[in-house]
Amino acid sequence: MQVTWQTIITAAAVLSAFAALFKTYNKGYDWVKKQEDQEEAIAAIKQDQADIKAEQAILTMGILACLKGLSEQGCNGPVTEAINKIETHLNEKAHGA
Repeated sequence: MQVTWQTIITAAAVLSAFAALFKTYNKGYDWVKKQEDQEEAIAAIKQDQADIKAEQAILTMGILACLKGLSEQGCNGPVTEAINKIETHLNEKAHGA
């Protein structure tokens, strides 16, 4: 077999084609991997938000219980106003207002 310029050019063209295919495949793979990573990050953020909402609900109920306890002991004025505001807010959120 003789090595001619045509053989060298053909071999270089074939290697270039394989390199281009490999590069395109890697770009596609990297893009898919990035999308998967973003989906995982979004899912984690959504879970964190759900946890935060649950924690806020518990804290709100605790504050409301404390305020009602103060109200039962005779503390009025700002305590009653805070109770009314919290209950109004909870009712609005519960009914989608």
